[in-house]
Amino acid sequence: MRRPIAAALLLGLAVTGPARAQEPPRRSAAELMDVLMWNREPVGGPFALVDQDGRPRTEADFHGKLLMLTFGFTACPDVCPTDLMEIARALTLLGEAGEEVQPVFVTLDPARDTPALLAEFVPSFHPRLIGLTGSEAAIRRAAEAYKVFYRRVGQENGGDTIEHSAFVYLIDREGGYLGFFPPGTSAERMLTIIRPHLRAR
Repeated sequence: MRRPIAAALLLGLAVTGPARAQEPPRRSAAELMDVLMWNREPVGGPFALVDQDGRPRTEADFHGKLLMLTFGFTACPDVCPTDLMEIARALTLLGEAGEEVQPVFVTLDPARDTPALLAEFVPSFHPRLIGLTGSEAAIRRAAEAYKVFYRRVGQENGGDTIEHSAFVYLIDREGGYLGFFPPGTSAERMLTIIRPHLRAR
């Protein structure tokens, strides 16, 4: 898969409003972008989370299908819903072949994104979209495995939000990392990369 040019560093960072840092990132957005663009480290790996129905889920549950995995949060005002809509549109365009692809959304805001809230959120995009949450530590481990930058930031109104990188990861049937789509990638562009990985029909 072609990697986005350096400008994607700006595209890949979803900043959801004026904010001040509340907790320092363990690795900067630039460091993690460098890892992804140049394949400097392995991407992906085991995770143990909970889906919108309260069922424990691990990466092994999705073996056998192509996985479209994205990280965000339900209150994200723009990047997350836009990319989820494009993922859903890609599955619709694939028709029956879309059954080979499993879309998964992992929250970066587990304190607020409970299974019950995810159960309301994910069907609004696609009936097969699975939402995952878990403890703060479990979410951190999953995010670190996929080189996701995120941090909670305060807002002037006294609330807070999540600043995060926003990529859609494509994972093969054995759990191997294939590459990523930068935020704003159209469904049509996604399909040019996904179709060669589909089984012949």
